[in-house]
Amino acid sequence: MRERTAALAALALIAFVWGYNWVVLKQGLRDAGPYEFFALRFAIASLCLFGALAATRRPMRLTHAGAVLATGLLQTTATFALTGWALVSGAAGKSAVLCYTMPFWVTLFAWPVLGERLGRAQWTALGVALAGLALLLGSGVTPGFSELLALASAVAWAAGVVITKRLQTRHRVDTLALSAWQSALGGAGLVLLALLFPSHATHWTPTLVFALLYNAILVSAICWFLWFWVLARLDAGLASFGILAVPVLGVVFGVLQLGERPQASEWAGIGLIVIALALTAVAVRASRPRGPD
Repeated sequence: MRERTAALAALALIAFVWGYNWVVLKQGLRDAGPYEFFALRFAIASLCLFGALAATRRPMRLTHAGAVLATGLLQTTATFALTGWALVSGAAGKSAVLCYTMPFWVTLFAWPVLGERLGRAQWTALGVALAGLALLLGSGVTPGFSELLALASAVAWAAGVVITKRLQTRHRVDTLALSAWQSALGGAGLVLLALLFPSHATHWTPTLVFALLYNAILVSAICWFLWFWVLARLDAGLASFGILAVPVLGVVFGVLQLGERPQASEWAGIGLIVIALALTAVAVRASRPRGPD
């Protein structure tokens, strides 16, 4: 049970770092194109992760190459390419929220692929969270091209989560090596996109340097390692529900640092997502076996 508690604490840290990152991205992408930014981010992250493998003398050999390549292309290349495209052509806030509909897709994919079934309380939480996201988006609004791109990024991320969880349940996988290889393979795809579709010139400002280091070291190297570690210890659906806090934190940090002012319906949506997270926590606590930690 201590390991489960540690996994939940790691999930909270991931949500905080990733939530604040939407503010960092909004500022950093003013000075670099999205593909170039994300390619640099994962190049630095891969160096950090492989450096950690070397420092700890852990094997660097690529195992289960097909599954790891699929994870890298889905969770890194596709997710961030689509997210970057959505950020260029649409609103950053709405793109962030749509990207984090990922847990709903994980629930749909994990049921037939992993056999994970949700209880009544978790289905209720799913419905409440969906209503909250609908309010955040604005009722009655037909998604445009950028919104569809952000939704596609959520689907790609969810598919990568389910493939990762399936790999971890069937084989003994070194989490650090998995993080390093999926970052390197997925990052290579982003480098290719940056070469094929170059954006505006990169301006090396202190804001861009901070954004790159924050994204490469905290968001990618440390938190992606923790994400894979969490997935190995929690159900894919539960881990994904915890990530629902990210768009909420993104809105809060936007208010505090960028001076954004959400509408009343958006605050209502945030409230519903918080309620959904509370319902999920209660359901998880109720499902725990009794006994000492």
